[in-house]
Amino acid sequence: MCKYIVLTLMLMPLFLCGQSNNSNEIDSNYLEDQIYLGINYNFMLDYPEDVLKRNFSYGLQGGIIKDIPINISRTLAVGLGIGYAVNSYYSNLISDEQSGEIVYSVATDDSFYSRSKFETHSIELPLELRWRNSTPTKYKFFRIYSGVKIAYNFSARSKLVADSGNIGFKNSDIEKLQYGLQCNLGYNTFNLHVYYSLNNFLKDGAKVEATGNNINIKPLRVGVIFYLL
Repeated sequence: MCKYIVLTLMLMPLFLCGQSNNSNEIDSNYLEDQIYLGINYNFMLDYPEDVLKRNFSYGLQGGIIKDIPINISRTLAVGLGIGYAVNSYYSNLISDEQSGEIVYSVATDDSFYSRSKFETHSIELPLELRWRNSTPTKYKFFRIYSGVKIAYNFSARSKLVADSGNIGFKNSDIEKLQYGLQCNLGYNTFNLHVYYSLNNFLKDGAKVEATGNNINIKPLRVGVIFYLL
């Protein structure tokens, strides 16, 4: 399923570039960028010692935003939206459920497994202050949209793909409510998306079993975002 979503997002710029406005009527009350789609690469900051990234950690997002202009020229606006996102984080940090508790270890030998990941499915609420140099007849313009994003992780899992079989379970250590800062900026179709989490990915108390090191990791996501009216 995710492969089809990735393909759709990769092809979306071609559709956007081919769009044209055939109406000769000038709408002085126009709105901008009310539907968004994005794909990003996921980093984890502040990993414990010896924890390394593995594989391609990806994220997909999409949603709608209510564009609310706040000046006469409509170059400034507030955006309030709702969306869906799926994010995966691959590393050599192994999660295991033992007697109702979740235990973490760092794999120094990757010969016994191929992938270890955290995966979240989230409902997101972005709130943006939006600047753009658009006009009622100008459809290619610069934009800077910055603000905050709150996410509710309604599904949060750990998964290990090993030689002995696949192990997956609901990870209750992953914070349900996450929030951070985001900025989207660019020109026309292609725009850079950056998100930095302000709270930890895992709840307080999550530790690497062997060393006792706290796992205070924070997501950083960098990618591209596409807008439709």
